[in-house]
Amino acid sequence: MNKVERLKATIVGEEVDRPPIALWRHWPVDDQDPSTLARATVEFQRRYDFDFIKVTPASSFCIRDWGATDCWEGHFHGTRTYGDRVVGDISDWSRIVPRSPYEGHLAKQLEVLELIRDQVDDQRVPVIQTIFSPLSQAKNLVGQEALLQHLRQAPEEVEKALQNILIATQDFVNAAIKLGIDGIFYAVQFAQPQLLTSGEYDRFGRSYDLPILANARGGWLNVLHLHGAPVYFDKFVDYPVQVINWHDRETYPSLAQGLEMFPGAVCGGISQTEVLTLGNPQQVSAQVSDALDQTGGRRLIIGTGCVTPTTAPVGNLYAARSAVEM
Repeated sequence: MNKVERLKATIVGEEVDRPPIALWRHWPVDDQDPSTLARATVEFQRRYDFDFIKVTPASSFCIRDWGATDCWEGHFHGTRTYGDRVVGDISDWSRIVPRSPYEGHLAKQLEVLELIRDQVDDQRVPVIQTIFSPLSQAKNLVGQEALLQHLRQAPEEVEKALQNILIATQDFVNAAIKLGIDGIFYAVQFAQPQLLTSGEYDRFGRSYDLPILANARGGWLNVLHLHGAPVYFDKFVDYPVQVINWHDRETYPSLAQGLEMFPGAVCGGISQTEVLTLGNPQQVSAQVSDALDQTGGRRLIIGTGCVTPTTAPVGNLYAARSAVEM
């Protein structure tokens, strides 16, 4: 099977020649320029031959045109630290207005996708773009604690901004899909009981998630990522995506439980820090075997619960890739 055939069969539960696998990581410093981010992403793919490419820009790519700044301070996940927040007080939410995906930093990310697509088209490697939910983008504009305060003190003001973030994100997704990518990696944060009640997430999260996913229906490989632990997993099993990814080694549900709850494919099985980064190749292979045992090897994409740390040993990455060969 080629990668497209393997993934499409996996999504619907058909037999495959081997389980698909995909790992992804941040590219600090390289992620500040379209050509270097594209080069780093393609070289990573050529080295390990994963079944799809998840394009991972800095989380600020979608909010820099509103004035966000960040810098690389050495975090082992490859994430960047935000400077002064764009939203300082509630009145600042009015500054968040829609903008074109063909200008500024969004246009640069479309350039990244074009560069990657041009280099892997002949290999039939599916490419998906990271999209942060409006609520996640709002968090990066103001900070987590301030966002929670604003949502409860002045929800209508925040919702006006969320609606504008939604419009901008929909426009970017439309532009990305038109370039011929295969789907999006939709990253959800705040779907956690220690942050928002179930009803609050419905109001401030789900209401904005579903319209964006509707715009992504032109893709056949849309992946939902639920960040954090624990999460309201049950609230997402009806989302219109083909794959769901979460920190299955750290929180409910297990892969086996997730497979029973969600009709598409599940992605996970490897602990990103404890095993992929701090473990050894034998432990990596053991977790892959356990994931296959939990699922019977059906509707499973081997991966981690989140990004591969930049410090993960090369030998462990090769062990993960080798473990799916039958």
